[in-house]
Amino acid sequence: MGSGQLVAVFGAYGHTGKFVVAELAARGFVPVPSGRNPQALGKLADEHGLEPRVASVDDPASLDRALAGTVAVINCAGPFAATTGPVIEAALRAKIPYLDVAAELEANLDTFAHYRERAQDAGAVIVPAMAFFGGLGDLLATAAMGDWAAADEAHIAYALSSWHPTAGTRLSGAVSRERRGDVRLRYRGGQWERRTDAAPTLRWTFPKPMGPREVIGEFTMADVVTVPQHLSIPDVTTYMTAEAVRDVAAPHTPVPTATDPNGRSDQTFLVDAVVRSGQAERRATASGQDIYAVTAPLAVEALERVLTGRTKTVGVASAGEIFDAPDFLHALAPHITLDLHPQNA
Repeated sequence: MGSGQLVAVFGAYGHTGKFVVAELAARGFVPVPSGRNPQALGKLADEHGLEPRVASVDDPASLDRALAGTVAVINCAGPFAATTGPVIEAALRAKIPYLDVAAELEANLDTFAHYRERAQDAGAVIVPAMAFFGGLGDLLATAAMGDWAAADEAHIAYALSSWHPTAGTRLSGAVSRERRGDVRLRYRGGQWERRTDAAPTLRWTFPKPMGPREVIGEFTMADVVTVPQHLSIPDVTTYMTAEAVRDVAAPHTPVPTATDPNGRSDQTFLVDAVVRSGQAERRATASGQDIYAVTAPLAVEALERVLTGRTKTVGVASAGEIFDAPDFLHALAPHITLDLHPQNA
């Protein structure tokens, strides 16, 4: 457990940041809440009896002060296109591990492209997308892959009972759309394709009792960035239940509402990862409650493993590359219900 170690949380007063702060405290760490809004930061710090440190990505010295004396930083502040670079640079100056919960495709691609060599040379640890999107699907696909050295396809399908987006999700989505323009991204044949046609509507057969559901195919999320970084799979596709896509796209869908003492909404999820090689198929699934809340144990479990040396590499690495995927997933109980059956079919 944390044993009182200081961990900086940039964007601590955001929706996901608050879950991360609570999870860190529950595991014995001392969160150091940081961000640019002094009022929101002060309120959160007062609630938890913590020391707030105001910092802005436009002021490197303020980031250095925010990270001083900490053992790691978790970046929860979107849009990540604006925050990942400055916070990673601050972490490299402080010589501490960096993790983030970014679901923005472009931000994640930038992190791998811009920092892979520098982090490797410095022996630094940078773990992007250590969240529901990007982290969980990558871990499931890696666990499903098992002892295969390569596969033909990976498919990760999300079934969300609803998707009430946070303000951060909407802002990050807007930034991504602005960067992409009128195109969508697809990963085929080991390459990124820029498409202008509409994403297809398909049927995905989820494990029982859920069964077949209408999904938006090629609903490309962060897992499509993280999986091919370390698994030899040329085609990686993600899917989202159509109802959830309609929710997140609608301008008036409300933000998540807490329905339990831990602040979680009543949203439920199932993530179904399927890896195919020739005629053989392997599968791993995870289900739980609230995609924002479950990001906190994902990120903090990753942090704990990094700090205790339970890692397989250094540099910029995705969850499935740096951690023992099955062991990590089992450690997430009781936050998720896991079904690993990589040998079926």
